[in-house]
Amino acid sequence: MAACALVAPGCTSWGQYWRNHMQVGPAYLRPVAPVEHEWIDADDPQVRSASDIETRWWRQFNDPVLDQLVLQAYEQNFTLREAGFRVLASRAAYNITVGGFFPQSQGAVGEYARWQLSNNVSAFDNLSIAPFSIWTTGFNLSWELDLWGKIRRNIESSAAKYQASVEEYDGVLVTLIADVAERYVEYRVARRQVADLTRLAAIQRDSLQTAIDRFQGGVTSELDVSQARLNLAKTEALIPEYEQQARLASNALCVLLGIPPEDLAVRLGDNAIPTVPPVVAVGIPADLLRRRPDVRQAERLLAAQCAQIGVAEAELYPAFSINGYLGVYANELGQLFESDSMFGFVAPVVDWKILNYGRLLNNIRQQDAKFQSLAATYQQTVLRAGREAEDGIVSTIKARVAAEKQQEAVNAASRSVELVEIQYKEGTTDFNRVFVVQQTQVTEQVRLNDNVGGVAKGMIQIYRALGGGWQLRLEELAASGQCCKPLPSVDGGVCDDYIGKQPPAGFDAWCLWPELLRGRKPR
Repeated sequence: MAACALVAPGCTSWGQYWRNHMQVGPAYLRPVAPVEHEWIDADDPQVRSASDIETRWWRQFNDPVLDQLVLQAYEQNFTLREAGFRVLASRAAYNITVGGFFPQSQGAVGEYARWQLSNNVSAFDNLSIAPFSIWTTGFNLSWELDLWGKIRRNIESSAAKYQASVEEYDGVLVTLIADVAERYVEYRVARRQVADLTRLAAIQRDSLQTAIDRFQGGVTSELDVSQARLNLAKTEALIPEYEQQARLASNALCVLLGIPPEDLAVRLGDNAIPTVPPVVAVGIPADLLRRRPDVRQAERLLAAQCAQIGVAEAELYPAFSINGYLGVYANELGQLFESDSMFGFVAPVVDWKILNYGRLLNNIRQQDAKFQSLAATYQQTVLRAGREAEDGIVSTIKARVAAEKQQEAVNAASRSVELVEIQYKEGTTDFNRVFVVQQTQVTEQVRLNDNVGGVAKGMIQIYRALGGGWQLRLEELAASGQCCKPLPSVDGGVCDDYIGKQPPAGFDAWCLWPELLRGRKPR
């Protein structure tokens, strides 16, 4: 600790050093997160804040086809598998770091050499040494003692990065499930539009025939026929647009499912647009801290960087190492393991970068600045999570109200079409009124389908923002008591959701042992 007498900034006091379990650098504490106590629309009857959200939230649509799509995407999606392999790479990197706690350089050597001195070198003229052999074998090691916690801080940092990679995987899973549900809703909306426009086109085709009959009978002018053709053509022109939208949504679903684009029409069938339950469980805003993977990932990266401050500070102090070699030397192979052939040495080494203090201090400041930057990133991530959740809640509430009113508009438009066509056939009104009412009916029907789809998309947006869905890979082990709860607590400095993780689909089990979180080597 003599370095602290020379440079006080960045040094750890003896008391703090002892409380940190003989490690220099700051002890990590999760920063205060800016969250509200309740949602803006907490008093709305559509919002339930008192309970946890549904982990398999897509089941609230009561659509078995969607359930199958989500499970297939979980098992086969390539983006998710890519994130899973990054977890495995991060776990290997952690294991490498743990190995640094033990002798950092070690190796076994074996060698045979045959020596003969040259007779043409004047320096050897007076030497009469016959050719000889040397057999040698042994092992060496170099071990830096972790007096200041540099290696343990590196392990701590690597463990947090590993945990962050798990959260990245969970974030990809959340996005994947939401994307599957969203593309599915888009497909259903587009197919419903096609069906309704086809039905309305049939009605308009009947009106066209009526106009033709009345024109040919000399009752009306050709203008009625032209207006009827215009209405029908405009409606029929919309149908290919929505057929294209349905195909695009189907192609996007194929990619999410990990299969080449194909026509999913037969598999998906002709179900209705998914409907949302009257009440949506959203929990409370503070749940975002433990539920949203991107928030947890940002927090784990922050913890990893905090440990790097300790690594940088440890460079201020002298490093104590032990170098050693133990082996045997002999001229004959048979003598190699005799006691007289033993050879070895032990060499304690002190390495103190006493002339590099300017660079070392600036490295501490650099690591601290990175930590402060990541702290701001974490808090900003929490703010963004809250905004996205609020956006989803208000979108669902308002879309439902709009859909209810829009249904009234569609009912009124449909009744108006029935009445005006009767009047037209009876000759009590002209076709211009039929023309306007039929156009209104098409417009209102298209808006209704969009609004109904908007309610479903609003719920998807809510659960995407709440971080729902990643618990899918925890539920089986949680039910058997082999895993932590699907929604673990992060009230302490270290989240406990990395013990006994259920392996993702298609992977070996990844697991952070309890010893990892205590800074010990896994068994």
